[in-house]
Amino acid sequence: MAQNLKVCELGEGVADKLKKLRFRKEKTNSALIFKIKDEVIVLEDELEDMSVDELQAELPTSQPRYVVLSYCYKHDDGRTSYPLLFIFLSPSGCKPEQQMMYAGSKLNFQQASGVTKVLEIRNVEELTEEYIKEKLSFFR
Repeated sequence: MAQNLKVCELGEGVADKLKKLRFRKEKTNSALIFKIKDEVIVLEDELEDMSVDELQAELPTSQPRYVVLSYCYKHDDGRTSYPLLFIFLSPSGCKPEQQMMYAGSKLNFQQASGVTKVLEIRNVEELTEEYIKEKLSFFR
């Protein structure tokens, strides 16, 4: 069945938005939220200078989403870095067709975004500052 799954295409301007996020100069958190509409991955929302709690509040609790987050990460030694994170939200309880479409398109979108730090969450409440810091410690 997976071989019959159609991978969704990137919508117009998505690659440009991802590139702009990658090379931004601001020293705050920023996120792009993407959804699939008519088998095309489109930008749903763009958040600037927000907390992880504010990002969490913007995400739907019953529909999948892709999030690319530029995160202001303060290391234990005092350094600050701005890693890009790809967050795949696939809540349990959403329609199986939606889950399959997002899961089938995830790798294509991840490669297009060029982001290598991938987090997968099944529940919006899992996305916390502590969770992100814990996961980032694995990428050192």
